[in-house]
Amino acid sequence: MKRALINLLIFFVFLMPLPSLAEEKQNRILTGSITLVQALKITLRNNPDLRAFSYEIRAREAQTLQAGMIFNPILDVQVENAIGSGNFNGFDQSETTVQLKQMVELGDKRKLRKGSAKLSKEIAGWDYKIQRLGVLTRVTQSYIHVLKAQQKLSLTGERVKLAEKLLITVSERIKAGKVAVIEKIKTEIALANIRIEEERARMKLKNVRRQLSVLWGETKPHFDFASGDFFSVPDRPFLERKAVNPNISKWTTVLAHRQAQVDVEISKTIPDITFSGGYRRLEEMGDNALVFGVTVPLNWFNRNQGGIANARHRLSQIKEEKKAATLKFEEDLLQAYSEVSFSHARVISIKTEILPAINKALDAMNEGYRFGKFGLLDVMDSQKTFFQVQSQYIDALADYHNAIAEVESLTGVDPIDSTKFMRNGEGENRP
Repeated sequence: MKRALINLLIFFVFLMPLPSLAEEKQNRILTGSITLVQALKITLRNNPDLRAFSYEIRAREAQTLQAGMIFNPILDVQVENAIGSGNFNGFDQSETTVQLKQMVELGDKRKLRKGSAKLSKEIAGWDYKIQRLGVLTRVTQSYIHVLKAQQKLSLTGERVKLAEKLLITVSERIKAGKVAVIEKIKTEIALANIRIEEERARMKLKNVRRQLSVLWGETKPHFDFASGDFFSVPDRPFLERKAVNPNISKWTTVLAHRQAQVDVEISKTIPDITFSGGYRRLEEMGDNALVFGVTVPLNWFNRNQGGIANARHRLSQIKEEKKAATLKFEEDLLQAYSEVSFSHARVISIKTEILPAINKALDAMNEGYRFGKFGLLDVMDSQKTFFQVQSQYIDALADYHNAIAEVESLTGVDPIDSTKFMRNGEGENRP
């Protein structure tokens, strides 16, 4: 009975990990319809750049540990007056000295060295935040490209259907003897060209889907569709917000680290003391004695002048680099806000003014062609203009969302916590 119970327990132990492994595999792959939040979260888990950067932080932690270590003591064993000639041919006249030597750092060198290493680790933490924000921003913008490509493919599909419908209308008018056969040939050529554009749009979608999945470590995407409220745009432009970008916040730590390096170099001007002590055996007299001493280097010539000057110049360099980086950041932020304002105005203009007018014109042109009021070329030109405006609208929306993503990146907004577009519902229908 006991043996059967043990076998049963072993059986369940082997079975239990199987669901968890399957679940873990499922978590590593996005399938079906995905959302932006899902893409962001799986990127945080699997992005090769972020995974590699975690080792940099661990390496800096190890450097901090090493920087705080005390120097090891030195064991010094010396045998004198032995294995020579005459009276010194053996060990009878020898003197054996066994000493321990310990260097003691003065001037708070170890403390300053450890403090500098800790600041270096903090810089690595800032670098990780910068890398993380950059990767998530690329995911967001790549996701926008996928949504844009999906809409472009859908648009070309609608254009194919409309061209096929026009071909049917032309065929009926030819049968009725209202138009010449040449109009059907023109319509068929136009339809063939539109189908080529549809295939090009399909290839574009395939490429941007692969570019997105590469960010979370997949060279071949497994998802089918990217959902998101692509056509949702507020009536008012994006409001400005306070910037808390890690690229700027990092500089305070960088300056502190450079100052710490200056302090480390200055501390090197204070000489370290080496204490020694031990035991000496004098074989000739059979006596024992203690040996002790102190060693102090004299900093007469080398007072680390070059090291101190180098550290101070590096500190001054960082101060100037901070000014330059701050100015560039402010310029980039102003440019990003301008792009948001421009792209928002463009979207609203196309949506409220151009699209309604072009829709009415297309309906009137199609209706007029059926009654012979307009020619085939007029209808085809009207359809082409209609779809060009629709394509421009999709481009404008993508530009707007990309500009929002850029502003949020510059202001330090975590894309996962953002409440902007593509968070609720599908929103895949064009107005």
